[in-house]
Amino acid sequence: MKIYNHENQMLHHPQSYFSRGKMRQPQEKPERLTELLKAPEALNLKIMMADEIGIAPILAVHDLGYVNFLKNAYSEWIAVDEDMGEEVQTTIYMPNNNDGLGILAKAAKYQADGSAPIGEHSWTSIYWSAQTALNAAEALLNDADHQNSNENKVQICLTRPAGHHARKSAAGGFCYLNNAAIIAEHLRQKFQKIAIIDTDMHHGQGIQELFYDRNDVLYTSVHGSPINFYPVVAGHEHERGVGAGYGYNINFPMPHGTDESGFFHYVDQSIDALKLFDPDVIVHVLGFDVYKDDPQAKCHVSTEGFKILAEKIQAINKPVIVLVEGGYCIEKLNENLQAFLSGFTAERTIDND
Repeated sequence: MKIYNHENQMLHHPQSYFSRGKMRQPQEKPERLTELLKAPEALNLKIMMADEIGIAPILAVHDLGYVNFLKNAYSEWIAVDEDMGEEVQTTIYMPNNNDGLGILAKAAKYQADGSAPIGEHSWTSIYWSAQTALNAAEALLNDADHQNSNENKVQICLTRPAGHHARKSAAGGFCYLNNAAIIAEHLRQKFQKIAIIDTDMHHGQGIQELFYDRNDVLYTSVHGSPINFYPVVAGHEHERGVGAGYGYNINFPMPHGTDESGFFHYVDQSIDALKLFDPDVIVHVLGFDVYKDDPQAKCHVSTEGFKILAEKIQAINKPVIVLVEGGYCIEKLNENLQAFLSGFTAERTIDND
């Protein structure tokens, strides 16, 4: 097992965000990563510092104008006048506007909601979050015999900020660059079929949008029903893809209040779809926000449940890249990640057949 991190991911420190009619205190804060890092240490697992892979894999997924916005927005924002806030945020949403007419217009184009503010050091963390994920993809691309490599069989990426809500040219839901999509596209240099299984509490509408018309990347998501719950405009069961991609986008929206057995009922269906697809590599978007005491939770997964989840993913017997994304019950992140990691290192496996 390889575990990747980069210290620059700590620099992104949102001060506020606007959601459901209120200005709120950020839940996606550096302390999350501090707690996550304790788990491998407690299990005597080595954490590798990510190397820089570069901007090209990012631009293979995201628009150049959008990436330039993420990189330069803060400096353009503070250059306007003294009345600007501490972070780049917008209450104007106009994705088709001419982004050459000032930073406010750019923010209106590239920020899809009020939950993805950009501060002084945000781009550095955003960039290194993607680089951290890309290190796992590179390990598989450079592995001449990936099917028999135990070292690369399971790779864990502690990625912050998260990515699955990020669209081709829009930030939202605490997400800026879509790490799952970036590494899936990067892996396509060598592997024919990539499966993304998303078990975060929220639907990854960014991943869905990016692969909606493709049949080389399967996206399956277990998440809380999006009715009056983020992202609200996507994640319904009837959204199954278009054209060549029809049937390769599979959503399992859980009724709010689903218990742990119900969660695994949907996870098992998701895994059945993965096994039928028979991917070369699995990308697992892991959200600890399904934990029963998480402030975002609409289901009730226990700490032990994360061990079971890992065992189920491992039993598919494919190379796996795990992106650790959501999870906002900070005091339980260490314990929950330990449980998940122990599921990959346990001798016992679960039969998903």
